Amino acid sequence: MTATLTAASSLAAISHGTSSPQGQAAVRALVEEVKRIGGDDPRISAVALGHVDVQQPDIGATLAQLPLHDDAVLVPLLLSAGYHVNVDMRQGAAASGRPARIAAAMGPSSALTSALISRLAAGGARQDTHAIVLGAAGSSDPSAVADVEAAAGLLAEQWGAQVTPAYLAFAQPTVAQAVDQLKQQNPDRPVAVASYLLAPGYFQNLMVSQGSDAGADLVTDPILAVSADNQPDVPQGIAQLVVDRFTQALAEPA
Repeated sequence: MTATLTAASSLAAISHGTSSPQGQAAVRALVEEVKRIGGDDPRISAVALGHVDVQQPDIGATLAQLPLHDDAVLVPLLLSAGYHVNVDMRQGAAASGRPARIAAAMGPSSALTSALISRLAAGGARQDTHAIVLGAAGSSDPSAVADVEAAAGLLAEQWGAQVTPAYLAFAQPTVAQAVDQLKQQNPDRPVAVASYLLAPGYFQNLMVSQGSDAGADLVTDPILAVSADNQPDVPQGIAQLVVDRFTQALAEPA
């Protein structure tokens, strides 16, 4: 039986969490934009930010902040499905004692593809010159790897050239291996690593070091960037993507 939905539901935006002040600011800026968009959407009664790791509030505390009479939807601020979505969020919701739907991860999506292309263009990458590596954090969960491969396919389609998916850990090839292989194939062709990470922090720093050490000519900023004067940069369409994942979850049986 499908549960009857209330007129409005609460959106709990759940990030991985980071100790990076820039990363925290970037994610907060995204959620503020979600709140701005949600203010005009009668389906959204409240928006709160929570985390699966590193930061507080956790999932239980985040759900406790939301109106008790509302249905709640956890929207992962994660680019692919994996352990955090398939296990951590479900366990966190169950432990809270409050029913909650869990939306799909943000990617793969056309909005993320557009943001990746903007980051590549801003870094000076060109379709006719650069070989592209899509660098993701990596996961031992096959569904997360499949999501990254699908994202690489979307990017290749829009970019108009082959894109090699690669990972910082848990899956193959690593970012360093992918860059090295492309350099060996054509030493004169520049290689750009498109960072398939949400925000600045430990993994972005690792992406830069792995890519650069292997000879990459460019490692882009993550999807959510922070400027030199500490201003968060939320690409167009990313906040709407979060809202779309929320509404898609509402449309599915509870």
